[in-house]
Amino acid sequence: MADATAVLESVKELARTFAAGRRERQLRRELDPRDFIALRDAGFLLTGVPADSGGLWVDVAHSTRPIAAILRALARGDPSVALVSSMHPTVLSFWLATPHVPAPFQDAWRTQRHEVSQSAAAGGWWGTITSEPGSGGDVANTKAAATLDAGGTWKLTGQKHFGSGSGLTSFVITTAVPQGEQAPDWFFIDMRGRAWDGSAGVRLVAPWDGHGMQATQSHAMAFDGVPATRMSWPGNWKALADAAGPFVASAFTAVILGIVDEAIECARRDLAGKKDRLRAYERVEWTRAELEAWLAVQAFEGMLRAIEQTPTPHVFVLRGKTAVAELAESVLQRICRVMGGGTFARHSPYGFWFEDVRALGFLRPPWALAMDTLYEAGWPQ
Repeated sequence: MADATAVLESVKELARTFAAGRRERQLRRELDPRDFIALRDAGFLLTGVPADSGGLWVDVAHSTRPIAAILRALARGDPSVALVSSMHPTVLSFWLATPHVPAPFQDAWRTQRHEVSQSAAAGGWWGTITSEPGSGGDVANTKAAATLDAGGTWKLTGQKHFGSGSGLTSFVITTAVPQGEQAPDWFFIDMRGRAWDGSAGVRLVAPWDGHGMQATQSHAMAFDGVPATRMSWPGNWKALADAAGPFVASAFTAVILGIVDEAIECARRDLAGKKDRLRAYERVEWTRAELEAWLAVQAFEGMLRAIEQTPTPHVFVLRGKTAVAELAESVLQRICRVMGGGTFARHSPYGFWFEDVRALGFLRPPWALAMDTLYEAGWPQ
């Protein structure tokens, strides 16, 4: 079993190195593969490998906190790299969070679970490209289709976007409606060495435009008969998503909280020399920014405790994630007000961070779907 503390310390050191080059990094529109090689060497890929295979994963209750700490630390150095990196353990958690399935599928599931985790141990980066135009972020609304060819290989066709880490990910999960069925299911695609010109079933439709989390390479792709592998517990897309859901939400939230951590620390340092000259309004806004940052940390701690202590933490986790999304945006807005108009100059990090933290409200589930769920959950059943 890998040492989560050792990985965390290695990632913290990398984050400090990333932060030293922040100005150049915040102007990027593309990811640097060298960052991901460094993260691999730091042991980060072991977040998607079970402990009995030398990795960090035990189960949702025991693995969420240490992996979230790693992502939170990484986000302080480079939010885009952290968000793309968060996709790796969250995608693999669809297998890791469900070690056992019904008997008819258990052998195939165990084999597939082992194979995907070993691909991570061998250096493979995992990502996702599940979102579709017009779906509202709801996996159940997928229009992509998967058909079986004569050789028994699934071929997937459909439009997808928000493929974070495109070009760096070795494998991506996605959804499609299998031939002859009504409900969607999970598939994954081997993207290694696959051309994006349509010749191999993948066509780049639109490169990521770099607005908020600007260097995530969250490209839009069109799939046309690309070979895909179906998850080995077929027809249970929702059960797999539900099992992994609390961990997924916490991983995304950890990234945003790391940005808040760094923004508060940097602003406090930048303001220290003039704290006695701040106007009354600026003093109030700064104080409220500190209060809201503290509340965001408490909300996140509540999420983690719910996962560790509650059999069904989903609503508590979603409440925490939504609260952190709103608080983080408010914190950065207040900091920008205090720091002044220069925060939106290219030499200042604060305007970039403000756009970065807004991403959490659009990450699974997006605002509308999250609020629907929270509204329904707020009434006695």
